[in-house]
Amino acid sequence: MNTKLKIGITGQAGFVGTHLFHTLALYPDSYERIPFEDSFFLSQEALENFVSSCDVIVHLAAVNRAENLEELYNTNISLVSNLIAAMEKTSSTPLVLFSSSIQEKLDNPYGKSKVEGRLLFEAWAKKKNASFISLLVPNVFGPFCKPNYNSFVATFCHKLTHGEEPQVLSDSSVKLISVSSLCAYIIETIEKNKTSNLITQIEVPYDFEKKVTEILVLLQTFKEQYFDQGSIPFLKNDDDIALFNTFCSYIDHEKYFPRKLRLNTDERGSFVETIRLGVGGQVSFSTTVPGITRGNHYHTRKIERFTVIKGKALIEIRKIGTNKILSFILDGTEPSYVDMPIWYTHNIKNIGTEDLYTQFWINEWYDENNPDTYFEKV
Repeated sequence: MNTKLKIGITGQAGFVGTHLFHTLALYPDSYERIPFEDSFFLSQEALENFVSSCDVIVHLAAVNRAENLEELYNTNISLVSNLIAAMEKTSSTPLVLFSSSIQEKLDNPYGKSKVEGRLLFEAWAKKKNASFISLLVPNVFGPFCKPNYNSFVATFCHKLTHGEEPQVLSDSSVKLISVSSLCAYIIETIEKNKTSNLITQIEVPYDFEKKVTEILVLLQTFKEQYFDQGSIPFLKNDDDIALFNTFCSYIDHEKYFPRKLRLNTDERGSFVETIRLGVGGQVSFSTTVPGITRGNHYHTRKIERFTVIKGKALIEIRKIGTNKILSFILDGTEPSYVDMPIWYTHNIKNIGTEDLYTQFWINEWYDENNPDTYFEKV
């Protein structure tokens, strides 16, 4: 009988923590998520209950920006020390993964706090004969990262989608990893080492390396072609797709959609151009009888467009892990579309009195062995 691995994530509410928490949920037969709240660090009992429930702890909780640099250092060390104290008090020896940073090599308070935190974990692991893995993580980007904080990609995307002009402060060459790649790597590392007994540090491989200006030029292309014109830009590889999905996550969907298409009508009838593509993919067509709802699923990588060409439809989307539902009404008398953001469950319902005609485009062919389709009601 397979036993689910119990995994807890400190910093669960943060950028990487949220993505990892939801990614683990894609494998319900393999993993049980042990919920974590930041307030646990203020309650010894709560923290002890947490650590004693986990087979694996991914320690992501940290402060990486603060006006008081000494406070930043002390806080990060305190988080590690409190976690170790709770494990010692409960005699818990889970596999611990520590999210460190390439800034370990830099002489700054954040980098120093990561070095000292790693050394504290290593000493605990040696003392308790436990397993500990420190991950040197490159610069991470992806949907829902906080702009104007610690990701220039997030800042650029937010500015470009909100009428602001990004500024390049230092045109350095940056090694980047998408948050989806990082989550996959963390899960792979857990699987490889869940029964191991080791103390080690691993440098997480990056997805690609580009200069800051190269990233900005690409994002400006997305802004011009997609945000302004509605065209799907040429996306040459998975890295471009990851950047494009990141860009799209900063759009104010509630105000941006639905997007009306140009309806050309003469004595012969009507003609509507539904999509301009710089990529391939799959186009499909459906009819839906009144009162019926399609969908109620989400994707983690696919780019998808719903275009209503006849009838009346209600499209609803909801970001996974939240309760807010965005609703859009589309009418075939004025053909329009809504694009589905990744990590948003979505559906479409015929709210009219006639058959609903909908055209669907998705950027990749359907693969039943890797469908990237997860069912959850909006």
